[in-house]
Amino acid sequence: MTPDLDRTRPVWRQVAAAITSRIAEGQYPVGSRVPSVVELSAEFGIAASTAQKALSHLKAAGLIRAEVGLGSFVAEQAGDTSTD
Repeated sequence: MTPDLDRTRPVWRQVAAAITSRIAEGQYPVGSRVPSVVELSAEFGIAASTAQKALSHLKAAGLIRAEVGLGSFVAEQAGDTSTD
């Protein structure tokens, strides 16, 4: 499945928005692995550098955390009470 992207807007922002939406909808729950740069590149038909920029943005926003050698995972949000 290759999602349609609007090539008149920054593609990395659209990819980041798609991942953010999947996190919000529970498709990627807290602690679950998010797609890698290679997986995002294949899914969206984008360059690896574009996928990396999307993941970097999500990491800076605190939505994901990266673990060297393991990948990126959905981070627990400050207001998340799912562990109570």
